[in-house]
Amino acid sequence: MPTETVYGLAANALDGAAVAAVFAKKQRPAGHPLILHARDPRPFARFDDRAERLSAFWPGPLALVLPVMRDSGVASVVTGGRDTIAVRCPDHPVALALLEMLPFPLAAPSANRFGEVSPTTAAHVMAAFPELPVLDGGSCQVGVESTIVDLTGPVAAILRPGGIPGDAVALALGEELGVAGQTAAPGTLPAHYAPRARVVLAEDAATAVVALRKAGVRASAIRRRPSPEYARALYAELREADATGAEVIVCEPAAIGGLGDAVNDRLRRAAASWEPPG
Repeated sequence: MPTETVYGLAANALDGAAVAAVFAKKQRPAGHPLILHARDPRPFARFDDRAERLSAFWPGPLALVLPVMRDSGVASVVTGGRDTIAVRCPDHPVALALLEMLPFPLAAPSANRFGEVSPTTAAHVMAAFPELPVLDGGSCQVGVESTIVDLTGPVAAILRPGGIPGDAVALALGEELGVAGQTAAPGTLPAHYAPRARVVLAEDAATAVVALRKAGVRASAIRRRPSPEYARALYAELREADATGAEVIVCEPAAIGGLGDAVNDRLRRAAASWEPPG
């Protein structure tokens, strides 16, 4: 299904077998928790005053890690067996209509194989999973995954930068954000979001690509642009560079702040995913 961030591989979050099928399809490591999507996540997580303040961003690209409601019926595989759960309400008309129709919430990690580039169009999903039905909601308007905020400790902390800037979160809370702890969260492994080609970061991608091509390396460049535009285009351009047979994709970091922090987070993780042959 489409969301404003990326397309999600959705399953009934109350059905352990259905969620396990998502793990199998994605080849996702067991115990890595998922985000629960619901029109109103309150029946599934224990909200405090901070969570209520941040719920003003919903529908939107913000996930909150909260204590799970024990009697909610959420399958333990969604939480990775933990006593916390990440929840959000997506901001996409197709996703919202689907959630209104269904009598259960959805666990919906990105609809790609684990560690690979996330999909931002229905065509991306169909290329990876041609056997699955896909709700085509067009191109994702944010283009990178949701911000994840951990509210289980005394100080709120961002576990993953995403579609809602950290300074907006801090402003809504009326407090400074703390340092992220060791709470497991989707998309927070050091290496992730990777194309087949090697990703490297450079301030001047064009110059780096010229040098690589002179050395006989097939290289492509992804140039810096305004951060919202960069976020929308990033995953599609990584896929396009792979399709050209590039061996190296040179990416310019985004401007620091706002969505640029999320773009740079994804670029660093994509670059960390590469391993030399042999």
